[in-house]
Amino acid sequence: MAKEVMVEISARHVHVTKETLETLFGKGHELTNKKDLSQPGQFACEEKVTIVGPKASLKASILGPCRPADQVELSLTDARTIGVTAPIRESGDVAGSGVCKLVGPCGEVELKEGVIAAKRHIHMTVADGEKYGLKDKQIVSVKIPSEGRALIFDDVVVRVSDNYFLAMHIDTDEANAACVVPGKCTGEILD
Repeated sequence: MAKEVMVEISARHVHVTKETLETLFGKGHELTNKKDLSQPGQFACEEKVTIVGPKASLKASILGPCRPADQVELSLTDARTIGVTAPIRESGDVAGSGVCKLVGPCGEVELKEGVIAAKRHIHMTVADGEKYGLKDKQIVSVKIPSEGRALIFDDVVVRVSDNYFLAMHIDTDEANAACVVPGKCTGEILD
């Protein structure tokens, strides 16, 4: 049985705390849902911020809802472009990670940590994990078919929770390397 998984491209984005949101957009500001994402309860927001590094800056959307810690997810190309360090980490693992400044229409916040390049990962439910014989935090490889650029991604972490929807997330650098077409790529999880 092929263990298929939809492959989604996760472009640069920012997660913020309620406190950071209010500093950037004003007291009492609430995130505006622009588009629901594949993971339940997650959404792209109308709100954008500027991520400032020592060499340059980039615009990025905020993803909601608010989180307990600020986090900036960049591709390694983005990080080099603006001159920041972005260690490869799982989402939420920001201790000792890169620094930057976030600028919004009402203020700015200096992040002393929080900049990462997200480790490629697969979200799946408990039932998906049982069906595929995979466990939370297991490391797998995923074969990505594409015309002239097929490749196998190693070091893909499996994240199992009934709060998830089955999908693999890779960043824009990884997607470009494999010529992934948004919304049209299915990978195969290898043992």
